[in-house]
Amino acid sequence: MNIPSPTSMQISSQRRGFALILTLSVLTVIIALTGVLVGYLDSARRDASSTKALIQANLYFTDVKKIISRFKDKKALYSTLYITPIPLQSDDGRFSLLLTCRPMDNGVNINWLGMGNISVMQAQYNAARKVFETLMQEYEVEDPNRLEEMITNAINGSETEDQRRLRQKNGMISYQQFEQLLSRYQFESDDKNIGRIPWKKYFTFYPASKLPEENLIAGDYLSVELLSVLFNLDKEMIQGEWAEADGALKTLLSAHGIPYDKALFSEKFVDHSRCDVTYSYGEDRFRFAFIDREGEVKDFEFYGKQ
Repeated sequence: MNIPSPTSMQISSQRRGFALILTLSVLTVIIALTGVLVGYLDSARRDASSTKALIQANLYFTDVKKIISRFKDKKALYSTLYITPIPLQSDDGRFSLLLTCRPMDNGVNINWLGMGNISVMQAQYNAARKVFETLMQEYEVEDPNRLEEMITNAINGSETEDQRRLRQKNGMISYQQFEQLLSRYQFESDDKNIGRIPWKKYFTFYPASKLPEENLIAGDYLSVELLSVLFNLDKEMIQGEWAEADGALKTLLSAHGIPYDKALFSEKFVDHSRCDVTYSYGEDRFRFAFIDREGEVKDFEFYGKQ
């Protein structure tokens, strides 16, 4: 039996209804966050007015951590923060803060490139290979074999002793580590094309498990560029169709007759988020970051003046 595909009018109507639900959810969460955060953080600003920016960042992090930890519905909280950064400002205008969060799994994990010999991880490995090879061709990288060798050596630990001391275990653990690898590659090859690749639109950079159920992509929050590569879709065509939200990937794939791969994409909310906070201190702006994974807010990182 032939199942008719949805008409553009039906899809448009579904999107309007979905957008309305999202808008109401967004407003609810923003109101809740704004009311509590401004009170906490403006108080912290007054108490820390004579301290340095790092100490103030720690105070802010402590309060944000406390608030997020008390928030019971993490899916509602982060589904809102993923698409709507929260700007906060005190009544006197002297204090302002911007809270932005993104799922850490909204891309292909770079470490999957080193898992070609793990049979249960073939879906992840194939996705990483497809993206990597596409980027090598699109940006005309001069020595893709050498670059891939360097990446897999870093992932699997086949490095020099000096390089090994500079990194932690579990493969590629941060974008900063990956940047150092790219610098070494560029120094070796004198390949200027490597600097043109927007890696963060395609890959994520954090330790990966060797269990497939712990290596799923948060498909509802992918970049248009990554969607185009993974599903062989025209980037310009899907630019106007794509809107990050809960259920967005299934909607997009259904409209194009593409099956949803449960071995690669999560069907439920993935509790693995990274948040950035920028705030004012004196005449300058500063930034710090943290992650929230499985209910634990941790890994405070201070990035200094922006």
